[in-house]
Amino acid sequence: MYSASMMNFLRTLEFLGLSLWLGSDVFLSFVVARGAFRILASRDQASAMVGFALWWMHMIGVVCGIVILLARLARTRTFASLVAPAALCVVLMILLTVISQHAVSPKMAALRVQMQSIEATAADSPLLVEFGKLHRISVSLESGVLLAGLAGMYLMVKELTVAGH
Repeated sequence: MYSASMMNFLRTLEFLGLSLWLGSDVFLSFVVARGAFRILASRDQASAMVGFALWWMHMIGVVCGIVILLARLARTRTFASLVAPAALCVVLMILLTVISQHAVSPKMAALRVQMQSIEATAADSPLLVEFGKLHRISVSLESGVLLAGLAGMYLMVKELTVAGH
């Protein structure tokens, strides 16, 4: 068994990883995206900025998710802890993030290239309609990540209460 200090360190890694991921998701969604579309000169520039930030947030999120699961595994020394509700929330977050990053974002990027300018594309263009559909899917996936993260945080805190720590 690990020392109390090591157990606290591993649990801290779990909470830190989830906190960083949730914080970056909230910051991107409610600060960076809104600010980019208000401040930058065009929707095309804002879209490029948000796409850049989203890529980094996804990479950081997946790394955080892996750290959370590895810290949990090291702390509990049992694979069963990876099917606990809190861990399943993290797995769901990783899955939704990977789908967004590898299935949705590349299609949106390809449509941006085809349109050359989102701003100059006619509202009834099939390319813009498809882009809007993919954007809604992207927002839904990010909302799912955020909700799963909040549920995961609640469940991690509940685990502490149940364990009497």
